[in-house]
Amino acid sequence: MKPIDFFKLQSKNLFKDYKTQRPAIEADPSYFGYDPKFFDINGLFLDYGIDEEKFSLMNAQHLIAKLVGFGKWTDLVNASANELKLAKLLFDHQHKVSAEVWKMYLMQQERDNNVIFEDETRLEIFTMVFANVDGHETMFRDYRLAKDEKPSDENQIVKPPKKKKKTAVQITALPLVGTNRKKFIETANLVFEHVIERIEPQRPQLVREMWNAEKYIDELLLRPDMLPIDRDYALSLIDAFLVHHVIDLAAKADQ
Repeated sequence: MKPIDFFKLQSKNLFKDYKTQRPAIEADPSYFGYDPKFFDINGLFLDYGIDEEKFSLMNAQHLIAKLVGFGKWTDLVNASANELKLAKLLFDHQHKVSAEVWKMYLMQQERDNNVIFEDETRLEIFTMVFANVDGHETMFRDYRLAKDEKPSDENQIVKPPKKKKKTAVQITALPLVGTNRKKFIETANLVFEHVIERIEPQRPQLVREMWNAEKYIDELLLRPDMLPIDRDYALSLIDAFLVHHVIDLAAKADQ
């Protein structure tokens, strides 16, 4: 199957999942439930700020395009052969890396090497660094439900070699300092860019100007009554809660 035909099929599958829509709570008819077969449709709609009352096949195509790194469906349709191959790999390996994280990784590599990679080189880099390497695990959501249809190398990740259990690192005091604070700020900035891509605010530049990763980490993420807390769990809270903060910033920007 050609890549573009594959993405057309995924769009149709997503729209089929949408058409399983049903009211989940009688007291709140605006809250919908679904019985999907192909996608984590609740996760997709929440993360990308989808209007569940006005969702069409064209909207599904747009969403699939964004999921694999394109701004809109027409960009995907008009992409080069190598860009489409890379998009297919991004879809197949979203359990390893999201399109947004891949873009940031690529930008960093281009900046470090003072070069702009061509499409063929980008495809080679993704294949070598992510597609052919086990052990990557994204901090973001894998939106596919058909877990058994993941690439064959996924089977190598399900049962990894036994390793000595790591001792969980605990955060016992605030504010965060040193390498911990640096790690949390870097993660917050990464998640912020991912959220911006998902929600598409009306004034993205103004939202970026209002965003302050250091303030978010120092003042909003953790409270003293949450301590002690596992560091990895605390990092996961950024992905869980930051979307609401960015939506608030977007609302203020619109005002």
